[in-house]
Amino acid sequence: MTPERLAIIKASLDRRQTDLTVMMENVRKPHNLAAVARTLEAVGGLEIHAITELTSIRLTQMSAGGTKKWIKVTKHPSTEQGLMHLKRQGFQIIATSLCENSKDYREIDYTRPTAILVGEELEGISEQALQLADENISIPMTGMVQSLNVSVASALVLYEAYHQRMTAGMYDSRSLDEETYMTLLFEACHPKIANCCRQKRIPYPAIDDDAQVLEPMSGSLANSDGNFSEWIKENEI
Repeated sequence: MTPERLAIIKASLDRRQTDLTVMMENVRKPHNLAAVARTLEAVGGLEIHAITELTSIRLTQMSAGGTKKWIKVTKHPSTEQGLMHLKRQGFQIIATSLCENSKDYREIDYTRPTAILVGEELEGISEQALQLADENISIPMTGMVQSLNVSVASALVLYEAYHQRMTAGMYDSRSLDEETYMTLLFEACHPKIANCCRQKRIPYPAIDDDAQVLEPMSGSLANSDGNFSEWIKENEI
């Protein structure tokens, strides 16, 4: 890990927006989830939510690129459970839907904790979701089409949120709590050790200001002689 790379990772973590997310309803296509997740990560998001009947849906390395290790996917079995989960955390639910009471997407205050709700490509957002949403927004269009691709629509709204938050200085100070910050820093700097710890279900070892592992004298991350460096070699990390 070079000092330059470490500085980039820390700067990215310092700008993360813990209260900006996207909720995708009726997700069926992992590549759509990946496309939206990439934009969310680009504006500093950390977690994307998926309402889906699929047993498992996740970001793949091929479709999501480097986003996979930065964006957490949280799955919800129903619209009501997913949206109420975010409402209990203080998020305003902003639904992208062309209806009578829709506002121009640029009229919303995205400096508040915000979850942008997007629907499935063919059916759009469900009536139940619209009733639970705090605001409905639309993107002005002058052509014959009535809607944009879900990833394109999400990108436009997310970058409006980015613009508002940047203007408000919300990227100038860290919003991550210390524990989450150190966890993400460790995973970014030591992905193989982090993966090994998860497999063994043991805590990550402590790291110093330069993200160097503080060698433990004993415990699960040391060999029989209490040597962490030798443990690294033994586990081919």
